Amino acid sequence: MTWAKGLTLALVIVFIGGFVYFDLGSFLTLEAIKEEQTSLNELLLDNPVVFSATFFLIYVAATAISLPGAATALTLVAGAVFGLAWGVVFVSFASTIGATLAMLIARWLFQEQIQVRFKQQLQTINDGIEREGSFYLFTMRLVVIFPFFAVNLAMAVTKISAIQFYLVSQIGMLAGTAVFVNAGTQLAQISSAGDILSARIIASLALLGVFPLLAKWLVDWMKAQRVYRGFDRPKAFDRDMVVVGAGSGGLISALIAATVNAKVTLIEKNKMGGDCLNTGCVPSKSILRSARFAYDSSRGADLGFTDRQLDVDFAAVMNRVQRVIKEIEPHDSVERYEGFGVDVELGEAMIISPWHVQVNGKVLTTRN
Repeated sequence: MTWAKGLTLALVIVFIGGFVYFDLGSFLTLEAIKEEQTSLNELLLDNPVVFSATFFLIYVAATAISLPGAATALTLVAGAVFGLAWGVVFVSFASTIGATLAMLIARWLFQEQIQVRFKQQLQTINDGIEREGSFYLFTMRLVVIFPFFAVNLAMAVTKISAIQFYLVSQIGMLAGTAVFVNAGTQLAQISSAGDILSARIIASLALLGVFPLLAKWLVDWMKAQRVYRGFDRPKAFDRDMVVVGAGSGGLISALIAATVNAKVTLIEKNKMGGDCLNTGCVPSKSILRSARFAYDSSRGADLGFTDRQLDVDFAAVMNRVQRVIKEIEPHDSVERYEGFGVDVELGEAMIISPWHVQVNGKVLTTRN
């Protein structure tokens, strides 16, 4: 690490250490904000340009060096002092500029070493960033459970461009910014216990709780649109569900669907019961049972019996395995599942779209 990088890192550590050591975070609590609200409003009225510029620079600096908890507290201050509209404007630009600076500082300090040391591990991440880095970053910005500073540091070691990082962050953080600034405008109006139950306060707090859920729903919807892009969704469906493979999972899925009166088709290209019945669980447990008997017989003296020398007939052992399979086969048979109301197709399935499955020369449309 060069002396310039070392000095920069030392200054960042000193700032964060001083912030924690002198307990400056106590000035950014809700109680402290409310106590100083009148003074802050007076400063804004007396020197609007100077106060606004100073607040903007403080916000940028606090986010650029990732001061713990500063971004959330300053966002509430912005709502309390500037109101919703101007608060959103100030916070949106200040937080994005600060986040971009934090990313660039971390990149300058650590990217080279991390990329060299973990080149192979980071290759997949870098490839993903090149393909759809904007979507990855947008998702993390939209879902507020990801810590603000952690996203900045995570993106620092990738190859995402600063401009792309800034633009996506500006858009991705906008909804969350509006929610928190709005909460600041309402929390600033609490002067008595009765105010806590006002409709606007309850609505603001509800937004804080509901926003992560709405953000997750939006991200899932966007992912679905990316997956379904280029496919035509049918206006009507032949089946509620098509299950491919009549192994353990497929049999249970088809049975549950049929039990709730869903129209379900089960497709198997080889044998009903799948690996579990025919080549896996059932035959292996049958062989293990025979092996256990042989082993226990060889330990007769340890168990109080006269040792016996067993003659193993491997063909007979395998015949027993087949008998056990035959005994269980009816439980997984076509006839039994058709009796449950499952439409069984013996053939090879080909999924040709999210809603179309081809089997035995016909195409089925299905919701799932």
